[in-house]
Amino acid sequence: MSGAHNCPCAETCALQGALNSIGGKWKLPILCSLLANGESRYNELLKNIRGISNTMLSKTLKEMEDDGLVVRSEYLEVPIRVEYGLTEKARALQPILVQLIQWSLANRGPAAAPTDDAAR
Repeated sequence: MSGAHNCPCAETCALQGALNSIGGKWKLPILCSLLANGESRYNELLKNIRGISNTMLSKTLKEMEDDGLVVRSEYLEVPIRVEYGLTEKARALQPILVQLIQWSLANRGPAAAPTDDAAR
């Protein structure tokens, strides 16, 4: 496979736009956590998403907020309470994520052994 990108819609690719919004290592785990647990405080997200650093969670939540996927709600209590929730735009991803999970489960297993042609 060559390094050239031959997608005819490369400049305006809708799939690339979607991947820019939900791609990366941490956006899907954040989406899944918020879908499963509803609105969550920052420390709950930090606890629920194994391996994410404080800095990366903060940065990723800000990106997702800028993309219209996450809403940050501040409650004027003492101490101040901040919760993160999903927008309707993000909730619309739920059936797609379920399909991806189903696809992954259906296609698990050992990688196909190379054929004789591939070995040559």
